[in-house]
Amino acid sequence: MASLETEYLGLKLKNPIIVSSSGLTNSVDRIIELEKAGAGAVILKSMFEEQILHETTDLLQHNDYPEAGDYILNYARENTLKIYTQLIKNAKQKVQIPIIASINCVSDSDWETFAIDLQDAGADAIELNIYPIPTDKNKNSEYYENVYLDIVKNIKSKIDIPVAVKIGKTFANLLYVADQLHAYGANAVTLFNRFFETDIDIDAMKLTSAEIFSTSADIRSNLRWIAMVSAKTDIQISASTGIHSGEDAIKMLLAGATTVQLCSVIYKNGNKIIAEILQFIENWMKKKNFKNLEQFRGKMNYESIKNPSVYERSQFMKYFSAIE
Repeated sequence: MASLETEYLGLKLKNPIIVSSSGLTNSVDRIIELEKAGAGAVILKSMFEEQILHETTDLLQHNDYPEAGDYILNYARENTLKIYTQLIKNAKQKVQIPIIASINCVSDSDWETFAIDLQDAGADAIELNIYPIPTDKNKNSEYYENVYLDIVKNIKSKIDIPVAVKIGKTFANLLYVADQLHAYGANAVTLFNRFFETDIDIDAMKLTSAEIFSTSADIRSNLRWIAMVSAKTDIQISASTGIHSGEDAIKMLLAGATTVQLCSVIYKNGNKIIAEILQFIENWMKKKNFKNLEQFRGKMNYESIKNPSVYERSQFMKYFSAIE
């Protein structure tokens, strides 16, 4: 029988399927159901400091005492953190699968404070959801890269549990950034973050939200970078965005991912899709005579294939040059 067991962030997982940070993981009851459905681990819905600040601003707008701002902000932070840490504690009591916390902060000091509290609550690991918007034309790419590195360095100096960093693709040299994150103490990177995207309603002349859910087509660019990062660095990779089938999951593992994260596909199909994807992987492994994941993980990454240039951007023009 094929074994789907794997190790991610130093944690033993019964399989490589992780339910990513979302509303799917914001309650103990939902986490229990995800474990029953077969998930190897869950990442809790991210605790966004930005949301805390937004809610605090709303409260202050209806408050006649501006000097109460600090009190309200501190109360909001403490209350949100209390609820979040309680979720971790309750989940750890009810399920056997690893519980990975997720945080997104805008204040430098709160990254460390929140991380310590999440560790103390019993989180098995933390995924840092980092994304400073580069809006200042006077700051170079190195400045923004250092934001990531400094956060990781400071947090790793304060906590002992493993840390993954969820990042986007918009780096001048993604391989360098991934390698530096590992050097600064990150145990893994999640490739890639699916950010809120804006759209424009041309009739109402207002900004709206673009499509929330991913599609299977979204794995194409991710596949290239996972194949390259897994070959060129020593950091573990959790593949995220666009995994909608067993075939998608296998592609990510072949490219070098340690785990794959599901979200949109569960919203669209329900928890049952987890078992279906796991069954597909197991059947495929039996067909290929693979006994465990390590026998094929990374088998199709940048350094494992005869012609690695197929992963390079230059191949785009070569491929389409034959089309009239």
